[in-house]
Amino acid sequence: MESFNSKYMAMKMFMDDTSSEILDEFYRVSKEHSGNRTEAQKVVKDLVKVVVKVGILFWHDRFSKEELSLAQDFKKKLHQGVMTAISFQEVEFTFDKAVMTELLTDCRDILLKLVEKHLTPKSLGRIRHVFNHYSDPDSLTNLYTPGGHLWPNLTRICRGLNKLVEEGKL
Repeated sequence: MESFNSKYMAMKMFMDDTSSEILDEFYRVSKEHSGNRTEAQKVVKDLVKVVVKVGILFWHDRFSKEELSLAQDFKKKLHQGVMTAISFQEVEFTFDKAVMTELLTDCRDILLKLVEKHLTPKSLGRIRHVFNHYSDPDSLTNLYTPGGHLWPNLTRICRGLNKLVEEGKL
């Protein structure tokens, strides 16, 4: 357990405050929904590893022209997903789990296609783990229940996502 906290705190030093707060809320939501602290830690750890690995591939210009096109598709789909997530939170009772699940599944599939030639099967499994975890329809329904126990977490997540969008980071 100490190892996770040390690594998590070190990783947070390299993130901006808003991204760090969003990550904290994803952890809390995962822990609350799964009832399993270890699983919540693992999914957040996998999320961080995926972001870092994809970032490194970009920084080192490892993607072909075709892959860069996929990266643009991913960025557009992710932005669409973020804007949809925010909209569903801002306008109560508009949440559609099928729409949200499909957006997350599409993001997962595009990202997998983008990095399939660059990452190990273990890393590809991490991508599946993260997206499958957060696209779980029951979890999403609990998250988007107005006045529900996860609603404050969703509000903080969406506030942070809104800030990242306004700053041009998403």
